[in-house]
Amino acid sequence: MTNKNLNIGNLQDAQGDMRDGYGYGSIGVFVSGIVWVFSSLIVNYHSSQKGIWTLIIGGMFIFPMAALIGKLMGIKGGHNKNNPLGKLAMEGTIWMIMCIPLAYGLSLIKVEWFFQGMLMIIAGRYLTFASIYGIRLYWVLGTILGLAAYTLFRMEAGGFPSALTGGLIEIIIGIVIYGLYRYDKQKI
Repeated sequence: MTNKNLNIGNLQDAQGDMRDGYGYGSIGVFVSGIVWVFSSLIVNYHSSQKGIWTLIIGGMFIFPMAALIGKLMGIKGGHNKNNPLGKLAMEGTIWMIMCIPLAYGLSLIKVEWFFQGMLMIIAGRYLTFASIYGIRLYWVLGTILGLAAYTLFRMEAGGFPSALTGGLIEIIIGIVIYGLYRYDKQKI
């Protein structure tokens, strides 16, 4: 399927365009995990407040870094401009950004709640990726992150284990999704 033959009214074609354009979203998940791990290290070695800002500022660079790394790995890094799922991805991104002040507000009550709140927010965001990419593994990722956020909250875990847990989950699942992408590409 070429971009000019994309039937924007067909969900499977639109999802296929998103999968091909972004390597199933795998690089973004992996880069996000790296940002979370880096944030956890800042919490551990400096302060929770600096870790919060590391996650917020680092989060702004997830998409551009993933696009750059993806291009270096041969992934296009874009989708057909007529693909309606591109709009859904952008709307989900805006929703996520609008939720960051909520997580920050939680940190004013208890600093570790920022990380647990953000885990819950990105868990919800990943659930939409199942529709954007047509990959059910994103339901698993969203569920695992949501359960991790809830468990960490119930355990009264600090910022370091909360951020580290989120990062490790994303790195592992990002690698799995990339493996699925490479496997599917080799079949073609």
